[in-house]
Amino acid sequence: MTNDHFINIYRNAGGTYHELIQVEDTDQNLLPALQSICSFDHKQILDLATGTGRIPLLLPQHSITALDLHSSMLEENHKQKIAANGNWTITQGDMRYLPFPSSQFDIVTIGWGLGHFLSWYSSNWKEQIHLVLEQVNRVLTLKGSIIILETLTTGSLIPAPPSTALASYYHWLETELHFQRIQVQTDYQFNSLEDAIHYSQFFFGEDLAHKIRLNQWTRLPEWTGIWYKHKTGGKSV
Repeated sequence: MTNDHFINIYRNAGGTYHELIQVEDTDQNLLPALQSICSFDHKQILDLATGTGRIPLLLPQHSITALDLHSSMLEENHKQKIAANGNWTITQGDMRYLPFPSSQFDIVTIGWGLGHFLSWYSSNWKEQIHLVLEQVNRVLTLKGSIIILETLTTGSLIPAPPSTALASYYHWLETELHFQRIQVQTDYQFNSLEDAIHYSQFFFGEDLAHKIRLNQWTRLPEWTGIWYKHKTGGKSV
């Protein structure tokens, strides 16, 4: 795995990262979109690339196992769990090698994680993603569901893949792996222009921070794509 800007954040800046994402989805569109795919009630849920707890915080009293590779993210995740009086279990691990028995989970979510594989494993990203999906298929129940969340760009009024590489990945999910897609607006709402510039520069870089200055945005446009697939009769995802 290459050492890049995002890995450094995930390894070392879990607290600051959560300050950014806690102001995302200001209109609370994400949870209804997820619930339109399948019911989460009375289900065993595995949240991969859980980060600081974005998905568990939407479903704090559900039975969730939250897994991430980076201890900084999980330390902040634990703080958020306590603050929310959450019911989820936190586990450190690599989602390519899941430490769980087969057929344990009804739903597996992977939020904003697999897209990084295109840069971290640029020479064989499909193979690396296949490792994850094979593990997901193993731990899902016979009629389980997989849900993948990724960005459809930040700082644009129109949803679209933010790079040609991600466009290829999304196309691959839909055409070769037969995932269905929905999209939802998940804007950030910052308390001030200064906060919008600071946190956007921290995570997204100077180009977006400059765009925010020009547009005087305290509400930063954000779009999320949700790709999903249901197992039928034990067939692979």
